Amino acid sequence: MSTTTADQAPPAGDSHLVTYPRFLWECVKISVDGGLLFYAWMFALTAMALVGANAWAQQLAQGMALTNLNDHVSWGLYIANFTFGVGLAAGAVMMVIPAYLYDDEEMHEVVIVGELLAIAAIIVCVAFVIVDMGRPDRLWHMAPIIGRFHWPMSMLAWDVVVLIGYLLLNLHISGYMIYSRFVGKPLNPKWYVPFVFLSVAWAISIHTVTAFLYTGLGSRPFWNDAIIAPRFIASAFVTGPAFLIVALTLIRRLMKLAIPDGPIRTLARILRVTVWVNLFLLGAEVFTQLYTGGSHAAAARYLYLGLDGHSALVPWIWSAIALNATAAVVLLLPVSRRRPGLVLLACVLTFVGVWIEKGMGMIVPGFVPSTLHEIVEYAPSPTEWKLTVGIWAVGLGVFTVAVKIAAQVLTGRSGLGPPRTREAG
Repeated sequence: MSTTTADQAPPAGDSHLVTYPRFLWECVKISVDGGLLFYAWMFALTAMALVGANAWAQQLAQGMALTNLNDHVSWGLYIANFTFGVGLAAGAVMMVIPAYLYDDEEMHEVVIVGELLAIAAIIVCVAFVIVDMGRPDRLWHMAPIIGRFHWPMSMLAWDVVVLIGYLLLNLHISGYMIYSRFVGKPLNPKWYVPFVFLSVAWAISIHTVTAFLYTGLGSRPFWNDAIIAPRFIASAFVTGPAFLIVALTLIRRLMKLAIPDGPIRTLARILRVTVWVNLFLLGAEVFTQLYTGGSHAAAARYLYLGLDGHSALVPWIWSAIALNATAAVVLLLPVSRRRPGLVLLACVLTFVGVWIEKGMGMIVPGFVPSTLHEIVEYAPSPTEWKLTVGIWAVGLGVFTVAVKIAAQVLTGRSGLGPPRTREAG
């Protein structure tokens, strides 16, 4: 793709009405231009997204009866993925903190990858909420002023506020950086630095409020635990760095960008600590629930040991614990510091482990046993799995295209400014 030089930039007096369309058109061209590997990847994601779209169309036509949700278990795979996605979005702040709070110059060069991950993850979260509603035409009730928002009394309303706010923050930060570089203007700190620091606190808030959604339900004793919010934050600081280590490695190899080793090493050091903190908090909760006993521990016994012959979730949770423990041990091995492949393996293991732990291992046990002390087990239906795969495919597609656009513009290969040899952050 040809690079437009600085002398082709519009005069200083030109309106943004001229540069905005050019910027948007350039983004469209970048998003559809690539090599064979890029087209194969996007084709696969598109195919999975279409399978999910077909499943959603059937769900809309035939109703939520196509899912295995019922009166006893009203939240399942969709909300499990929503919870995990919020943590993934919050975990992206693990790049922002070293870059801006500790002035890590190498991290600053690639911090925008974390911000783009937050955008894609929030889109995934919103999509899971929409498909879980069953009647998306009623989504307008969640809109302030025109809908029945019930803010500030409703925790769900708070969750909408923090999620949309976090999405807008990251859209502004990354959009401002990319657009400024496109038009060849230096970044003005007052237009993005305050929003960066605000996003750090906001990232904590999105997962805290999500945790409060569950802990505030007094009829669900499995969630009535003050440690749920810290567990959510700890697991977010596991999944975020794990995903970003893999993403940065692939971006460096496939996009041929000069990403330094420093950011990957920093994220790996963070992960070596947070993966153990996550396991510690899980162990503390398991001890409290099972050692004290009582009827309120029935959901925990069902999850970890099975209850009255019912044990559908036992393989899920012990698989998650095994994956997280294995990843924690691998990351502590001295050889992992010399062999990046072991770190990537640990990232994949702990990412999947936390997905199970915070998904099926956190949401479903809150409904089993039910408030009537009945045990009604839940397993996702094929429709739910298809929709889940489709939504994650959309999220990965958004992330892929966003990173591709950022890489092209921030390195100076596309835009109205002079070319650069390194990417900006």
